[in-house]
Amino acid sequence: MKHFITLADFSAQEIIKILDLSVRVKKEPVKYQEALKGDCIGLIFEKPSLRTKTAFYAGAFQLGAGALYYAPDEIKLGVRETIADVGRNLSRFLDAIVLRTFAHEKVVELARFSTVPVINGLSDLVHPSQILADIMTIEEIKGDIRKMKAAYIGDGDNVCHSLLEAFSILGGNLHVATPKKYQPQNDIVEAAKKRCAGSGAVICLTDSPSDAARDADVIYTDVWISMGKEKEKKHRLKTFKNFQVNSKLLSLAKKEAIVMHCLPAHRGEEITDEVIDGKQSVVFEQAENRLHTAKAILLYTSGKD
Repeated sequence: MKHFITLADFSAQEIIKILDLSVRVKKEPVKYQEALKGDCIGLIFEKPSLRTKTAFYAGAFQLGAGALYYAPDEIKLGVRETIADVGRNLSRFLDAIVLRTFAHEKVVELARFSTVPVINGLSDLVHPSQILADIMTIEEIKGDIRKMKAAYIGDGDNVCHSLLEAFSILGGNLHVATPKKYQPQNDIVEAAKKRCAGSGAVICLTDSPSDAARDADVIYTDVWISMGKEKEKKHRLKTFKNFQVNSKLLSLAKKEAIVMHCLPAHRGEEITDEVIDGKQSVVFEQAENRLHTAKAILLYTSGKD
């Protein structure tokens, strides 16, 4: 049994294995349509979701499994009953649990007491399932991530953290531009930099969006105001105003650079309509690949890959 909590738990070989499986599942969906026949996947979502919920729900169905969705008020992890008891109970009914929540510790705690795989569908610390789809998309369109420069511009949030983990493990070249007070968490950065010696990765942090974007093959951004940060909106909009991905910033990147966003997008804030709807945008290809990587994660953690 394997959990899927954070990409930092995996080697480059293991991540590549899941990515290769994602590609195979996408190319030959019929081959896997009964791979999880008879299984039942539980989806506990304490945060709203469009892509993650749909990817794992549809993914389970397309692999032959059933799925149960638990809305935020149904379980109330740690409130209605302990996370340990939820893990012990659901392990008796389900074959895997996908948790989308706020505190990362909830995912870790659930995995500790679950005897079936626990999959992190997003926490405030990391978003590993998203970044698998992102790497898959980059390599489909641009090729090996070790042979290009990627720039992440915006908030040093959970998406940024998982990008740092993925690129440092796989040997990519990632330049992260954030305002000084909104840099990614220091322990995540330090762990990523330590991996660079072994993987050949290059990790650079800056507060200059133009430096990060210059000659980049990939420009990636995310919302400035994540779920749970709504009270900071006025301050964040002011702080991040120079970090918008717009035509001017994109002009600094390579001519064939692609633009990525994990969605949902706050159009007019972190990214302009012109860019997200432009010919260099791959955000919907990126979104589609959430389905294929979700299926691969379900297969990999089940041991039926």
